[in-house]
Amino acid sequence: MGIGYTTILYDEESLSCGIGDIGACQYDGIEIGLEKVRAVGYESVRDLLDEKELDLYLIMGEWLESDATCERVVDGAYTASRLDAEFIGILPPQRGHVDDETLDEWITRICYAADDAGVTPLLHHHGATHIEQPDEISAWLKRSPSNLKLVWDTAHHYPYGEHYPSGDVTDGIERFADDIEYVHLKDVAPPADFDSHIEALSNAEFHLDNVINYFRAFTDLGKGRLDFSAVRDTLDDIGFDGHITIEIENQTTDPLIHAKKNLDYWRDVTND
Repeated sequence: MGIGYTTILYDEESLSCGIGDIGACQYDGIEIGLEKVRAVGYESVRDLLDEKELDLYLIMGEWLESDATCERVVDGAYTASRLDAEFIGILPPQRGHVDDETLDEWITRICYAADDAGVTPLLHHHGATHIEQPDEISAWLKRSPSNLKLVWDTAHHYPYGEHYPSGDVTDGIERFADDIEYVHLKDVAPPADFDSHIEALSNAEFHLDNVINYFRAFTDLGKGRLDFSAVRDTLDDIGFDGHITIEIENQTTDPLIHAKKNLDYWRDVTND
């Protein structure tokens, strides 16, 4: 098991800085978006990772919105293999934009390519997308090729969990114990009317205030409502021994500080 950090807070121009920051904080590994790898070049990314002694856990694909994006994620599976990443991530399309048959075809193509490339495809359940709620996750894991596994996300499970609005998200870990290959950690600080924003996005009502108030609720570990000690204990209970990656999205200033403070928080939780 390793602890990683995503490069969401770093754009293509600052990716090398981000890899340096993550390495300086002494994370074990890293997650990078496919578009950034493609823009910087996989050889340059490989050299940066080698220099900072970081393992590449996952290349997260683009949002599946078209045949063209599907083909890029298919190619991304081979890029992941060349970079010795274990996983290629699948991001579902925005809710209401694609029919089930088309998405099924896209996911199948990516899964077959991942199998050929020797990497594991991971479905990223995500609010406001085609696959956001637990029953939807179960249905898509069942209908998809058997090599498709799950990247389980604390914050994206939270609004749809059995214990909402409390910060206990452990029901998601228990339900998908046999499917979780990789974990995203982030906290949630729900704003006023959070329920109405969640409902609107689930109904594919993408008004700006709904989108902003949903995604701005994500925050540093320990700054929101989620119980990460319970997350740790439940992951231990199911015997999870895979990688855990901290995914901070909204802290656009001082990204190095946020990388370090979130790692310190998780280490305090796990007594490492």
